[in-house]
Amino acid sequence: MKNLLLLLAISLLSFSCSKRDLVYFSDIGTDTVYTTPIDSLVEQRIQEDDLLSITVTSLNAESNMLFNAGVLMPSGGNVNTVVSTPINESYLVDKDGFINYPVIGQINLKGLTKLEAVNKMALLLDEYVQDPIINIRLMNFKVTVIGEVQKPSTFIIPTEKVTILEALGLAGDMTAFGRRENVLVIREKEGVRTTTRLNLNAKNVLASPYYYLQQNDVIYVEPYKTKAIQSDSNPRTFAIFTSIVTLLTIALFQIGN
Repeated sequence: MKNLLLLLAISLLSFSCSKRDLVYFSDIGTDTVYTTPIDSLVEQRIQEDDLLSITVTSLNAESNMLFNAGVLMPSGGNVNTVVSTPINESYLVDKDGFINYPVIGQINLKGLTKLEAVNKMALLLDEYVQDPIINIRLMNFKVTVIGEVQKPSTFIIPTEKVTILEALGLAGDMTAFGRRENVLVIREKEGVRTTTRLNLNAKNVLASPYYYLQQNDVIYVEPYKTKAIQSDSNPRTFAIFTSIVTLLTIALFQIGN
């Protein structure tokens, strides 16, 4: 009887107190220099539902006003000045990949990098603007971090480049119950949704194509089983579990005496 109680108590305690590795890249030694080529960064390509900020700058004030959100106002004498509106105008990429741009009309930018889009816009504007400087920015580059993190949310990234570690940092990092060895990344690209799991305890994640996140990626941090027990729909479950372990410990102590 004593041996049976002892085995049951050990089993319950090992389940509730299982060892967890809470250290990122724990397989990198403290006296080790680990290097890996930065070749997992994929340049973002324009896709449907993107919001693009497109600005055109030239020496001609009228052209600047025509292709930007601005108002041509007299500044005295015969010289006109372009005053930009405080609200940034953006262009929505529709489901077919087109934006509706002033004067030119429909332009298909889907699947292009920003540089490719700039070059295409320059060719289209050539007959209207001399030597234009075109700047394109993605206004709604976002990633979502949910699960066992301090501040789950969707984050707008102004730099259009973010790593999975930076995204977790924006979310306040994982809680102690987050499974660092099993982080799920959900990605949608060209009408296909893919999922992969990353082990953030391992250094090889630094070379993963999912280390740098892409537009609309979702990161889900799974909880450990002990957290799942505490969060059970019946709030008394964890209390009962703890009570059983306590009673078994007391019974073993009394039998031993």
